[in-house]
Amino acid sequence: MVKEQAGQVLAANLRALRAQHGLSMSELARRSGIAKGTLSQLESGTGNPTIETVFSLSNAFNVPVSTLLTERTSPDVVLVRSAGLDVLSSNAVDLRMLRRLDLTDTVFEMYDQRVRPGQTQESQGHPGLEHVVVTSGQLLVGPPDAPYTLGPGDYVCFPAATPHIYRTADSSPVVSVLLMQYPADQAGSVLASCVIR
Repeated sequence: MVKEQAGQVLAANLRALRAQHGLSMSELARRSGIAKGTLSQLESGTGNPTIETVFSLSNAFNVPVSTLLTERTSPDVVLVRSAGLDVLSSNAVDLRMLRRLDLTDTVFEMYDQRVRPGQTQESQGHPGLEHVVVTSGQLLVGPPDAPYTLGPGDYVCFPAATPHIYRTADSSPVVSVLLMQYPADQAGSVLASCVIR
């Protein structure tokens, strides 16, 4: 999806969610911590959202990130070319959403995730579970005070509701697959940890 199309998808989803929840722009700004001017730009399709912005909106609406970033389609075959994907970037991470899967009681989002050396991506937490598989490089991921070290082929799953980080273990970049798992209704109880040490 080219950047302009991604911006229009986010704008349409943002308008629809705000109407669905009956929120004024001021109330959404309060809940998300995002300035009204920035929200206005995002709703008009002229904004440039960051990872932090999209996750703040996800938390404010209590919906998966993919609810904000994807159009609903159900083709029999899905082919995604990375060159056509919009990139959500932060100081340390580039995310490309590859797919959203809506199952009976669970929503999965699949991302191509690249972590740049020398920076740390911090999250204060959000709904769901994070599943991470490293394909190249050495990744530190999980609780800020005791992150897990993953190398190529390693996998970890942890509750996303608690603070967590992403950081390279050395000076090389990391390529990984991030799978976000959410309860479909976002109203379920806190998910149990599935971390395997």
